[in-house]
Amino acid sequence: MNIELSAFEARVLGCLIEKQITTPEQYPMSLNALTNACNQKSNRDPVLQLPEVEVQALIDGLSRKHLLLEKSGFGSRVPKYQQRFCNTEFSVFQFTPQERAIICELLLRGPQTPGELRSRAARMAEFADAAAAEAALEALAHRESGALVVRLAREPGRRETRYAHLFGGPIAAGSAPEPAPAQRPAALASAPAHAADPHVADPHADRLAALESEVRSLREEIERLKRGA
Repeated sequence: MNIELSAFEARVLGCLIEKQITTPEQYPMSLNALTNACNQKSNRDPVLQLPEVEVQALIDGLSRKHLLLEKSGFGSRVPKYQQRFCNTEFSVFQFTPQERAIICELLLRGPQTPGELRSRAARMAEFADAAAAEAALEALAHRESGALVVRLAREPGRRETRYAHLFGGPIAAGSAPEPAPAQRPAALASAPAHAADPHVADPHADRLAALESEVRSLREEIERLKRGA
């Protein structure tokens, strides 16, 4: 396997695969629809705030890698895009429905446990039981052409180990994935990194603003009371 994706490229491909399966009537996707899917607040981790211009740059880069192509329908007024990463005529990868759903979830959310993957991927493929998810992960981890996922070291307090995809570069078995800083969404880094990256939504920003406003109001009320005394 010689495909290497940035975290944002993984998000774009994950969105295309997801929408291809879950809303085929809205696929291929326009730039606007794909941007909204990348920044979607549900089924995403981290939540991003990518502008259309950057999504277009990601589309162009994936197109040069032959992982995405423009395919607009007859009479379409805007360009539309579809993935050729997996399960298409020209794709390198041909997955079972369960394997494809798991890969999609890993692209959209990053490392997850088998239980999380089974629950979240169920909207894209049927899993008879927990063993079916484990079997799909094992198949992806032991492909003859090269592993596509790796089992990570168990985290403190967790009963299950997590799995990560290997499309962002090599990860040693048992270690946590550490993408290059330039490719790493700030939501996966420390708190100061959130403010440094405008593409990652800060879940604490609204709460902080509300608290600051409340403090200002209390100070003003105290000043009024002092003047009245």
